[in-house]
Amino acid sequence: MKEIEKFEAGYYENGYDYKYFIPNKINDEWSWSDPHIGKLLERAAIKLGELNSYSRLVPNIDLFIQLHVTKEAVVSSRIEGTQTRMDEALLPETEVQPERRNDWKEVNNYIVAINNAIQELERLPISSRLIRNIHRQLLASVRGEHKLPGEFRRSQNWIGGNSLADAKFIPPHHQYVDDLMSDLEKFLNNENIHVPSLMRIAITHYQFETIHPFLDGNGRIGRLLITLYLVKERILDAPLLYLSSYFEQRKDLYYDNLNNIRTKNDMLQWIKYFLVGVEQTATKAVETLSSMIKLKEGIETLIREKYGKRSTNAIILLHAMFRNPFITIEQASNICKVTYKAANDLVKMMQGDNIVREMTGQSRNRMFVFDAYLSLFDSNGK
Repeated sequence: MKEIEKFEAGYYENGYDYKYFIPNKINDEWSWSDPHIGKLLERAAIKLGELNSYSRLVPNIDLFIQLHVTKEAVVSSRIEGTQTRMDEALLPETEVQPERRNDWKEVNNYIVAINNAIQELERLPISSRLIRNIHRQLLASVRGEHKLPGEFRRSQNWIGGNSLADAKFIPPHHQYVDDLMSDLEKFLNNENIHVPSLMRIAITHYQFETIHPFLDGNGRIGRLLITLYLVKERILDAPLLYLSSYFEQRKDLYYDNLNNIRTKNDMLQWIKYFLVGVEQTATKAVETLSSMIKLKEGIETLIREKYGKRSTNAIILLHAMFRNPFITIEQASNICKVTYKAANDLVKMMQGDNIVREMTGQSRNRMFVFDAYLSLFDSNGK
């Protein structure tokens, strides 16, 4: 058994004109004596339990998951430098300005990768295989497509700076990556050690970011692993908690806390920071879900009271817009299985009630947006 307070992060080895860091392996029994950890663990676990219980009570919870996923894709990608906004990410590629389509593609690759990873959890453990699958989808046909999609790196990489000479941090030589990732995988799935799940994924996130096993996309995948693990361990039934917004609020603090483990062996402070993030993020997720339910119930009540024989189709269309808050008349026609004219009349009625807003200003190829819903996610997503 090893103590968190006595954590030893690793050591340096000499490369060619530089030194790279080799993290010590983590697959072990971990204990701690700091009483604050127990309290923070309890508070984070209570909030996660509250979020999970609340999500179980929400009818049609699947309606709301996609915008949570989209928000994560936007924010996590933005940490890495993309500029796509929440509203852009939900648009068809043809509606995005040409100069912004590369960023849009990266964000949408991430959405696909998240959704596929959640499905794959039903048949695969969190493993190097699953992680490489996510990476392959993340880099498909975007700027990183030549950086070994789906494969661990076979050359040296670095973090910060323009080269190895001025890098802020140099991860381990590629010859160590397979072995270190195998150890990480064992730690995540080891049933013979008694490390609480939140402690386990906090340590794992640090270790993954330190190994930096890919040439590109490490940050996004490292953050996604947190959510995947919570779902895999059935702490959450649905992927509704993402820490990227918390990390992005003070990126310097996020990176400093990770780096202080490597330079000062300070795993304890990283875990405290991580657990506070889980508690705060789960609290916000419950608030967002609550607001979504109130919005849905309010609009459904309005529709039933006012829309008469159009009520059924209006509610069908409303539910579709909870999955994607942008809609065209043609899409409305297909969703409700009615004529173009009937769909146009229905959308016009919803526009009159300020449920949707026409956003193009055009007489043809009009697109409508469900503003009230999008705004619940977009406060930090622009």
